[in-house]
Amino acid sequence: MKKQVKSLAPDRLAVLDRIREYETRGGEWFFENVEDDPPSRTLTPDDVDYLHKTKKYRFNGFLARVAERAALPYFRHKYRMTLVGAEHLAGITGGAVVTSNHFDRFESLAVKYAVSRAPGRHRFHKIIREGNYFIPGALGWFLRYADTLPLSSSLKTMGLLDRAVSEILARGDFLLVYPEQAMWWNYQKPRPYRIGAFHFAAKNGVPLVPLFVTLREKDASLPLLPDNAAYTIHVGEPIFPDPALSVRENAGAMREKNAAFTRAVYEETYGKPLCYLCEEK
Repeated sequence: MKKQVKSLAPDRLAVLDRIREYETRGGEWFFENVEDDPPSRTLTPDDVDYLHKTKKYRFNGFLARVAERAALPYFRHKYRMTLVGAEHLAGITGGAVVTSNHFDRFESLAVKYAVSRAPGRHRFHKIIREGNYFIPGALGWFLRYADTLPLSSSLKTMGLLDRAVSEILARGDFLLVYPEQAMWWNYQKPRPYRIGAFHFAAKNGVPLVPLFVTLREKDASLPLLPDNAAYTIHVGEPIFPDPALSVRENAGAMREKNAAFTRAVYEETYGKPLCYLCEEK
């Protein structure tokens, strides 16, 4: 029997209720945000320097990368990260799009830890949601400068993002895209995918590296919540675009292969079929 634990904060309970509701509704609801994020605004071209060409961005970007590297050992220990399938990274010598499930603010560090096993040097970039770029304080500073590329509801800004992605991948860097779109806190199942990550890989002729992070209890007598979670990072075989297919066809095929990988990992790790409209036992 599980030990008693401190009650979750009301905001966390509300998030879990939203997740259950949206999962039941299905369809486009899988992509909805479940957090109570503060109001934001449209990201304009003047707000962002995607490629860190200005002194301000280069300096703060350097500091953010140093902070990220310094924090990684702490998070590796906290979440007892283990890596499965690192051998699949051996052939990744150039740029690549990386996908993973999005269930916590800090699980991008698990992805960074995993792909650092690839040969050579690759800067690690992340696509983030538009609103995250305007968060105040230390977290907001990190989200602006730690090699992040925010999405935008402005078509002009999205054009700049698209060109920046192509340059980043062409110079051999890695780009993390969460194809599930929104973060669902502590959610263990894979969700449906938006096409963006796969379009980036197909358009730029680079491989897609699928990852899936599974959770296990550090203390088996306690519930599987973030403070009691250990991460296993599963790296799948790279998915390469087929030169005989169009960008659209490749993106669709890559998305299907990514989904098949994550479903297989989920079902094997947790020992149950992936099911959304069913009661957990």
